[in-house]
Amino acid sequence: MANEGLYKGSCFCGEVQFEVTGAPVAMGYCHCSSCRHWSAGPVNAFSLWQPQALRVTRGASNIGTFNKTPISYRKWCTKCGGHLFTDHPTLGVVDVYAAMLPELQFEPGVHVHYQETVLRIHDGKPKMKDMPAQMGGSGVTLAE
Repeated sequence: MANEGLYKGSCFCGEVQFEVTGAPVAMGYCHCSSCRHWSAGPVNAFSLWQPQALRVTRGASNIGTFNKTPISYRKWCTKCGGHLFTDHPTLGVVDVYAAMLPELQFEPGVHVHYQETVLRIHDGKPKMKDMPAQMGGSGVTLAE
């Protein structure tokens, strides 16, 4: 992946600060209802990182966690409610929402859970019915 470096992010109020180093494993868009509901948007832009690439540099005691499923441990600032990132322990990655890393050149490569989309995006990128097979999904792609 072309992006390699140090990227800093923070919650809405700045109380929680973090950084990721290196390059993301993958970037794309998630269309699942959980991500849409959590992000309050029609689609969620993600950047996936190895867990060791993420380091909280300030405010770790102000990070709250909610896991609706064993796949996603969503993190937010308990002071302002600002979203931070999502641990995906069963997948071995952490999703740092692309909007949280303003210096990261977002280069989406795939759409996941496109069967649930409410916003059709015609960008020529693969549209996965659920997830890629290497991440436990069916690997089935859908038409744009």
